[in-house]
Amino acid sequence: MAKRGKRYLNLLKKYDILKEYTLKEAVEIVKSLNSAKFEETVELSIKTNLDPTKADQIIRGAVVLPYGRGKKVRVLAIVRDIEKEKEAKEAGADYVGFSEYLEKIKEGWLEFDAVVATPDVMPELGKLGKILGPRGLMPSPKTGTVTNEIRQVVSELKKGRIEYKLDKSANLHLPVGKASFPSEHLYENILAVFEEIIKNKPPGAKGSFIKSAHISLTMSPSIKISLNDIFKTIKERTK
Repeated sequence: MAKRGKRYLNLLKKYDILKEYTLKEAVEIVKSLNSAKFEETVELSIKTNLDPTKADQIIRGAVVLPYGRGKKVRVLAIVRDIEKEKEAKEAGADYVGFSEYLEKIKEGWLEFDAVVATPDVMPELGKLGKILGPRGLMPSPKTGTVTNEIRQVVSELKKGRIEYKLDKSANLHLPVGKASFPSEHLYENILAVFEEIIKNKPPGAKGSFIKSAHISLTMSPSIKISLNDIFKTIKERTK
């Protein structure tokens, strides 16, 4: 076990690490742990009982956080149709174009956080997979970033659309806001993630595929969330 510093150990005294908390309680606790010298991100970790080696148990998608993630997202739109170019610019894309940006990326330019592209440009853009893929920047139909709905997707990305994908340990990790966010904003962002993931249950998943969930700050210990509280809240909202 890694040796923990004094600050971290003091944070552990603020709550019971073995207890499950309602989402509202967990949000209040995580905000109280904010003590780093920079603005910490609130991170949600979800452990599943899915098998990442089976195609019908992979979960991947995107969710628009109602209150954003607290980070300015630089969006690159790769399009060659004049109308799509206009849509991307009107929706707030930071960079819009085709061949000139493919060349810039080949030369090492990566000053963007998300890429959206129309299907017709993918044969050319796909050639940059070795550059964009490892950085999680390659557009994909599965996450909705290869689309003809350029205006909508660019707008969502600018507002706080985040992607999620099951890792090799069958976990999901997502940023859901900043420690400075009002409690209600964090609460709604986290609920939105759960609603999306539950709705996107893989066909091969059996029963309740979510085993546990925790929230934490970038530099803090984690707080366990009561799944019963989450499921109950979502059920009441969908009545």
